[in-house]
Amino acid sequence: MADWNEPRPGTRSPFGGATINGDLIGAGARDEGLRRYMLSIYNYMASGVLLTGVVALLFATSGMAAALFGTPLRWLVALAPLGFIMAMSFGLNRMQTGTLKALFWAFCVVMGMSMSSIFFIYTGSSIALTFFATAGAFAGLSLYGYTTKRNLSAMGAFMVMGLVGIILAMLLNLFLQSSGLALAISVLGVLIFAGLTAWDTQRLRETYFQVHGTDMVQKVIVMGALSLYLDFINLFQYLLSFLGDRR
Repeated sequence: MADWNEPRPGTRSPFGGATINGDLIGAGARDEGLRRYMLSIYNYMASGVLLTGVVALLFATSGMAAALFGTPLRWLVALAPLGFIMAMSFGLNRMQTGTLKALFWAFCVVMGMSMSSIFFIYTGSSIALTFFATAGAFAGLSLYGYTTKRNLSAMGAFMVMGLVGIILAMLLNLFLQSSGLALAISVLGVLIFAGLTAWDTQRLRETYFQVHGTDMVQKVIVMGALSLYLDFINLFQYLLSFLGDRR
């Protein structure tokens, strides 16, 4: 197997590098392309989180949230994000990149409307504190996923199974109304989405080498941003559920 760091004059890089020091030039082009790709994902993800936060705050302070959540339309707002996720996932290959981006921004807006209820449940200071704690944890976990040489695929599969488990536990607790089970779900939710953050970052990093130079790159960037967005939002919500000060 070729060593990316070993210059071999007279050889051509698989990424189209020059023949002199081709491996080094090819590696440099590869790394630069990877950095741009990951930066684009993080930019979309961070912009989406910011848009969701602004919409949630405005929706809550304007009184629209209080009016809406007192009607059956609250279920439409609560379930709409799932519809967007399914549409983007199943329509990925058929949709134009512009359509996929528009759905991503619309999803972030609807998520903001859905999450506006947290301003009625928790104090503003605890929401802000939890947000910054989540941002710090997310940055560290994503950095680990990006830099680690360990294959996180097995951990990712285990976390996905754990996610299914806590969804079932949440449905069960709708009937039991157990505070102890709710706390356990929150703790497990934090651990699961912490693991998913690292795994998704590594998965997206590896995906770059499969799609670079193809028409799928921009679509993968949007879907990658969606994955990390969901990791961040869920990590924030689970942390808030047992760290936040209730009104």
